[in-house]
Amino acid sequence: MSITFERASGILLHPTSLPGPFGIGDFGPDAYHWIDFLSEAGCSLWQILPLGPTGYGDSPYQCFSAVAGNPFLINPALLIEDGFLAKNDLIDQPEFCRDQVDYGLVIPWKLKILERAFNHFKNIYNPALTADYDKFHSDASYWLDDFALFMSLKEANQGASWQKWDKDLRERNPKSLLEAKKKLSNAIQRQIFQQFIFFRQWQKLRAYAHNQSVRIIGDIPIFVAHDSAEVWAKPSLFLLDQQGAPTFVAGVPPDYFSSTGQLWGNPLYHWDIHAQSGYTWWLERLRSTLDLVDIIRLDHFRGFDAYWEVPAQETTAVNGRWAPGPGLHFFNKIFKTFGSIPIIAEDLGVITPQVNLLRDKYNLPGMKVLVFAFNSGSSNPYLPHNFEKNCVVYTGTHDNDTTRGWYDQASPDEQDFTNRYLNISGTDSSNISWRLIRAAWSSVAGFAIAPLQDILGLGNEARMNYPSSLGNNWKWRVTADALTDKIKLRLLDINNIFGRKRI
Repeated sequence: MSITFERASGILLHPTSLPGPFGIGDFGPDAYHWIDFLSEAGCSLWQILPLGPTGYGDSPYQCFSAVAGNPFLINPALLIEDGFLAKNDLIDQPEFCRDQVDYGLVIPWKLKILERAFNHFKNIYNPALTADYDKFHSDASYWLDDFALFMSLKEANQGASWQKWDKDLRERNPKSLLEAKKKLSNAIQRQIFQQFIFFRQWQKLRAYAHNQSVRIIGDIPIFVAHDSAEVWAKPSLFLLDQQGAPTFVAGVPPDYFSSTGQLWGNPLYHWDIHAQSGYTWWLERLRSTLDLVDIIRLDHFRGFDAYWEVPAQETTAVNGRWAPGPGLHFFNKIFKTFGSIPIIAEDLGVITPQVNLLRDKYNLPGMKVLVFAFNSGSSNPYLPHNFEKNCVVYTGTHDNDTTRGWYDQASPDEQDFTNRYLNISGTDSSNISWRLIRAAWSSVAGFAIAPLQDILGLGNEARMNYPSSLGNNWKWRVTADALTDKIKLRLLDINNIFGRKRI
């Protein structure tokens, strides 16, 4: 399936937000119905968030691995179909909420189901399945062995961060690691099995999407979590002290939205060491992501030119400084290695001319977000009349309020300019979400994408994430009955009108 950024449309929806009976969206039948919905509506793009294993806070941007998959996305019904579970293995299923993810209820039940599936797998005689498992383990061993050991050690340490483990394990003493591998052999094999099932179910779903002419846009966060297999296994690639704690952490400086900036807390890269290795770690990360998705949204693109470096002891992002990123040297290596690689540059925020030059060197499409467009007059770069063709327009993203929620809380001046720009008469803003969708779809932008919440016209109650906050994030789910034929036909019509039906 060739990759171009010619005229097309899509919907942003993380798999956790899909409908389904098991408390959280997953890779089961409802995901296949979702792809059918996209295809029949004339949309050829499905944008998702990172698929990694989530930890405290449930954020897909703070994962235990930059490469591994989230086992909570595994569908139990498909485990029955594949012989990993019996039907009565699900009889203790809790009564889950349909429109929210209750992680406190979902996670322990899913882990129990996956334990049962692993125990069945150990007793299955199926040479073909065993061969698939062995091949997966062999192909993925460059990251999987460290990840499986890391997660097993976390489990043995009651979930504690690796920095709180015994010194020999923190520092990866070879003798201690060998002893841990022997002692935790069953737990390690269970972790490998979960990854095998995750990738098995996802790749089948992705193949189905391709058959329906739907391509998947995935996300690479620029930074990784400190409590992750990568930082534990390869500490020299990060700015850490002798105890493994970050010396500097990531964030963004104070701006219009926050007087203290945002303190993300992720460890920063030791870019000199990455460069000396020919950026091997990054190349492997990109290659692994392209095994999962078709197009990559490269998060916080400006950080590759310069990033906000905050001393680790700070409690806000105020006292940081701009530090140079790897820049063109890094991207030259990527494009020399991969040739053409489909990347969307997430170039939001304070963007300098140097960032634009870095983006444009390899003709990477940037992002335009319409809920940012109406607060500063006709010269605002996010207004459609200011777009260049080589960009991706969004009504909003997972970090913004929904269009309805944004409009309801906008200032009177912003609402007035929005109404005049979109030709909304009087106070008739009830259809504001579709007004923005129409503005996005009719623009010159190559791709036009809207979160499903905007397609459904939902308000603040359906917001996915409040950046730099913990609690009440990543929970929203759509119910199956919300994906009506009326909405499907409305999407199909607007795709036909503005020439976005197929790539």
